[in-house]
Amino acid sequence: MNIIISNANGKPIYEQIYTQIKSCIISGELAEGNILPSIRSLAKDLRISVITTKRAYDELEKDGFIFTVASKGCYVAEKNTELIREAHLRKIEEHMRKIIELAPSCKLSDKDIIEMFRIIQKEE
Repeated sequence: MNIIISNANGKPIYEQIYTQIKSCIISGELAEGNILPSIRSLAKDLRISVITTKRAYDELEKDGFIFTVASKGCYVAEKNTELIREAHLRKIEEHMRKIIELAPSCKLSDKDIIEMFRIIQKEE
């Protein structure tokens, strides 16, 4: 797992960590039961505050992606297929919103967008 923090990103650092670890879990790069780096270790590696790393881990645990075992560490939780599906749906919605935002500048109608989608779908 390789986490990259960008100061130019605009998102808070804890959110960047959260998003990248969540993506690793959803993609299967981090499997159920895998141990995550300790909060202190990750903070040291990223050269950030322990508080920032803890917040990212707390959010991941709150959303069901990881669980904590006292004095042992944080582990990847069992995959909840509905949770993963919901995460993918949110990504799709984000992309669709971006399409809706960009379409008028290209003078694309709804029909044009649907046709583009169908063409791309056939190519895949």
